[in-house]
Amino acid sequence: MRLLFIGGARFSGRALAGLALERGHEVTLFHRGTGAEDPWPEAEHVHADRVDGFDVLAGRSFDAVVDTCGYVPREMRAAGEALADVGLYAYYSSLSAHTDDARVGATEDDDVHQPPFPDTEEITAQTYGPLKVACEHAVRERFGDRALLIRPGYIVGPHDPTDRFTYWVRRAARGGEMLAAGPADYAMQWVDARDLAVFILLLVERGVGGPFSVVTPPGRHSMGELLETARTLAGADTSFSWIDQPFAQEQGLLDDESDSLPLWTPFEPGSHLFDTARAEAAGLTTRPLEETVRDTLAWDEERGAPWPMEAGLSSDREAKLLAAWRARSAG
Repeated sequence: MRLLFIGGARFSGRALAGLALERGHEVTLFHRGTGAEDPWPEAEHVHADRVDGFDVLAGRSFDAVVDTCGYVPREMRAAGEALADVGLYAYYSSLSAHTDDARVGATEDDDVHQPPFPDTEEITAQTYGPLKVACEHAVRERFGDRALLIRPGYIVGPHDPTDRFTYWVRRAARGGEMLAAGPADYAMQWVDARDLAVFILLLVERGVGGPFSVVTPPGRHSMGELLETARTLAGADTSFSWIDQPFAQEQGLLDDESDSLPLWTPFEPGSHLFDTARAEAAGLTTRPLEETVRDTLAWDEERGAPWPMEAGLSSDREAKLLAAWRARSAG
């Protein structure tokens, strides 16, 4: 197949493009790179910015497009107009398309954000989900049944630029007393970028459209399992001090800031318990947690220590919070 990736040079898109090349597909990456750090030299690289349009692809034809980096509907309409003749348009959306009060066990058919959509292209915690739905609408309007809407939750694993998952595994592997987001059985869902790649390419090769929630099955993993797995693999002496939601709110740990606790959303009970039956029936499989944690720790070490984290707590901030938690518990 002739595949066009809009984006595809970083993290999950990188994994998908590499897998497509392994499978023998003809891959073109349309991205903002300069050439010096382009992954997959065997692919064709078209260096351009989608905000400037797709004129550089005029006259080209592709069997499918995988759009990894669409965030505002204007960009999606432009892409749809320029690439209207493709067989399938696969769009990376998000489980954030669902409303914040999504129920436990929500499926692809549960409520998503509705118009009027934000009249802005500024992406914030409040606009991200509604804008993703607006983008979905733009793709569906152009491609109909040829629109594949992938709604991952947290994407994790090696090469993750957000460090949201990497923060937890690095900290649990470091040792000592650790501030942990409780309770230990708090349910967690994510998808390893490599499993996401396998699933998307499977659907693209089959020409399957429609929406899919793409995360690990509900109830399979917990915060306690994540931290214990990292501790065990590292052979660390880490001890966990499990804080609760009231303390976290008092300390600002649930704010959308760099010194908050990533992945943990106790104020949204359904956010880590989405139903994945549709994706599993279509072929989604997810690797063991140990493999994702082991590979993430190895990649993090390769970056050089201590690589500055994009998410999570600094050592000083954590120490102050642990002292406050002990004082609160004693009181």
